[in-house]
Amino acid sequence: MRYLGRAVPCLLLLTVAGCGGHHHAASHTTASSTTTSTTAAPTTQPATVSAASTASWPTYDRDNGRSGFDPKAPTLKHPHRVWSASVNGDVYAQPLVANGKVIVATEGDSVYAFDIRRGHKLWQANLGTPVPGSDLPCGNIDPSGITGTPVIDLKRKTVFAVTFTRPGRHRLVALNLDNGHVRWRRGIDAPGQDPKVQQERAALALSHGRVYVAYGGLFGDCGDYHGWVVGASATHRSGGLITYRVPAQRKAGIWAPPGPSVDGAGNLYVATGNGVSSSFDFGNAVIKLSPRLHRGGYFAPKNAASLNGPDADFGSTGPVLLPNHRAFAIGKSGIGYVLDTSHLGGVGGQLSSANVCSSAYGASAYARSRIYVPCTDGLVALRLSHGRVTTAWRSASFTAGPPIVTGGRVWTIDTGSGTLYELDARSGKVRFQRSVGSVTHFATPAEAGGRLFVPAGSQIIAFGG
Repeated sequence: MRYLGRAVPCLLLLTVAGCGGHHHAASHTTASSTTTSTTAAPTTQPATVSAASTASWPTYDRDNGRSGFDPKAPTLKHPHRVWSASVNGDVYAQPLVANGKVIVATEGDSVYAFDIRRGHKLWQANLGTPVPGSDLPCGNIDPSGITGTPVIDLKRKTVFAVTFTRPGRHRLVALNLDNGHVRWRRGIDAPGQDPKVQQERAALALSHGRVYVAYGGLFGDCGDYHGWVVGASATHRSGGLITYRVPAQRKAGIWAPPGPSVDGAGNLYVATGNGVSSSFDFGNAVIKLSPRLHRGGYFAPKNAASLNGPDADFGSTGPVLLPNHRAFAIGKSGIGYVLDTSHLGGVGGQLSSANVCSSAYGASAYARSRIYVPCTDGLVALRLSHGRVTTAWRSASFTAGPPIVTGGRVWTIDTGSGTLYELDARSGKVRFQRSVGSVTHFATPAEAGGRLFVPAGSQIIAFGG
């Protein structure tokens, strides 16, 4: 597994090239378990989220299939910056929206709620002291606090987030959506693992009364880490955990930002990174898990084992679920695969495959028979028909972050230059672009209530129009 941390802006151009280098945020220290409520102005189904309401974005890419699509969102015809607000650490998580609030989680181990219309801070929950980079054997996020995108239970008005706090442990925290107060918290580390080499980068998933948490490793692949999925009750902190460990000797982490995709029956689909074996070891695979985390099937490219050596993770994006029991997966090789989720087919068992781009990272989006793929050489739109994909259009070359689709437009952030792009979903024509400054890798916007929310380093920017 290899990926960059935070990116800084380059020259703002219509066609841009990514900037290189690694950058670290300043260390932040927060009080343990404190919540503040304020109205200060800024600088300018039970336990499931599979059917999000129009004015909400309660999980990564809006739904459990990770489509990144809001079919009822209006078009922002004249996009403009409405407000921005600073937070106490870099934002790697996608913003979430519910009940008129945008929820922002930070590497400072804090969760914020802002009013979506004007950006007033409604509350801030400080959940512990993040782990400085000097305490970890490798990595490129400094400090490490909340990295994976939280999830919101709309019915119970609960925000779930996983914190990483000193001296080095992960905890699942349930917050009251109305005021940020801690309802409960519990340990969520994978059993028998050193938490300091297990990174919780993947988004949380909520389904069938459980919160699912996936783990990979740190940048640099140090230590004896493994890919894990851990499930805990979404209603209380008691009770045992359910777990699944990828059966590779080492590595095979689940590190892409979407985390598990979940179908209507509660089955999970996760993509794994490279393992260490010269034969297939469930690294570089899509694995199907039951709600109880029993393996039900898997898919891997024919060359899965050979991808281990060059660090060519198949799991650099998560699988996006499609209609008619289909899924799409793509990794660093840039080859996209259409899969049958009812029978993943094992090694080489795809329905079809196609060369899409040079390399893909983050999360693809799906809307109206098109798949939008974030690549290091631009954003690519694919037509899906009869289990096969063909190219509909390609953008100019830039380092495309995970896209979302709203109001007939595709929004993506160039993580190299810090440029926000709005493209026509059918033609790929650029309709709007604006520099948003420094962004983290995999920075993913969100939309709800006529606002677009953009995580930009240690601030959140809202656009209207």
